[in-house]
Formats: sequence, structure tokens, C-alpha cells
Amino acid sequence: MTNETLVREFMQRIWNEKNQKDIPKYIAPEYTIHLDNADPWEGKMLSHDEFAIRLQHTFDPFPDVYFDIKTAVSDGNIVAITWIMTGTNTGKIGEWPATNKKIEAHGMTFYHIKDGKIAGHTQVYDRTSIMRQLGFI
Repeated sequence: MTNETLVREFMQRIWNEKNQKDIPKYIAPEYTIHLDNADPWEGKMLSHDEFAIRLQHTFDPFPDVYFDIKTAVSDGNIVAITWIMTGTNTGKIGEWPATNKKIEAHGMTFYHIKDGKIAGHTQVYDRTSIMRQLGFI
């Protein structure tokens, strides 16, 4: 499997289809978030269980979250993707109540591949635009 195929399958199976039991198939035992502005796990190394908890922080408020990959570029052990994330806020975000509003955010993620698994990411997207779309700011 190519690194790009690995990332595309991961995005589909884990993020879009919510198959958390497949985390070990795609994610290295130690997953590092190198840079992800405003992510509470930024700079941390996550186990498979911790990665699943991180996913739930997105799935709980946005159970229909979906990532549409627009481009993918593979260079050695890095796969860069651009994406559009959509979803409907039907659950609380921290102390903020569900709004039932739809969101759309654009971003890019650089996935770091090691020994055939995704070992971390560097990511940029505007979380402020989501809070604005939900009416929180």
C-alpha cells in the first residue's frame, strides 16, 4: 500500500465512517501531534486509546463530520492533503450547547508515515471560522 493510499483509507475508514476499531491498522502505537493550532493535544504523543478519545471530541458534537479530500501529495514519508470538512453541530462543544447548524471548514494536514503507519500530523485550519459559523463568536 502506498503512503497516499494509507492516508486516503484512514480518512475514509476512521474519520468518515467512524470505524475506531480500525485505528491500529492505520495509526502507529505512538502518534505525535507536531503542530495543530488550538488542538488540546498539540505537542503530545498519543496511544491508540488516546487517539480514539481525541476522535470522540469531534464525533460527539459533529456525528456526521465528513472530510472531502481535495488534493493529496506524497513525498517520502510525508503525505499532504487539503480537505473540506463538513458537519452538523448536534452535540455540545465544551460548555457550548448544540446549535444544529451546519459547518464547513477548509484545511490541510501533513501526515507523517513511519513503518507503514501514520505516526503523527502537522495541521492548519481555521477553527475560528467554525465558532463563527455556529454563532459562538
